[in-house]
Amino acid sequence: MKVFLFALLAAMGNALFVYGQRGSQISANPFQFILSALVICTILFLVCSLANKSPLDVDYLMKNLRFILISGVGFFLTFIGFYWLYSQHGAANYIIYALLSIFTTSIGVGIIIFREPFNQYHVIAGLLAVAAILSYGLGQHKLTTLSG
Repeated sequence: MKVFLFALLAAMGNALFVYGQRGSQISANPFQFILSALVICTILFLVCSLANKSPLDVDYLMKNLRFILISGVGFFLTFIGFYWLYSQHGAANYIIYALLSIFTTSIGVGIIIFREPFNQYHVIAGLLAVAAILSYGLGQHKLTTLSG
């Protein structure tokens, strides 16, 4: 149940990000919206971090600096990708991101890199995700054909 709640929290946060980004005007400078949103995000993280301060914080940061840097680059790429995806193609195209995330994150990072366990049901779920993206693509093609 906790997995579902954590996933729901992340999904709600993502939905808020998409709503804010999609609702904003398109800027000539795509970094302007993202940087402004990240300032708000950084302030929230700073408040939470200071509220949970520990004497081991510096040691933790030093031991995990490599992974922190990798994740920082990941945040950057994610936010840039989201900005261009939503501003140029709309929020409904999130399904494409979701499928690609299944492959890059669940399979690439989880299964291949960290050797997390999986079984035939996970394989079936992956195949159904591929079917979902194919169905979505067909639906998009039909919409384009009807409107064009």
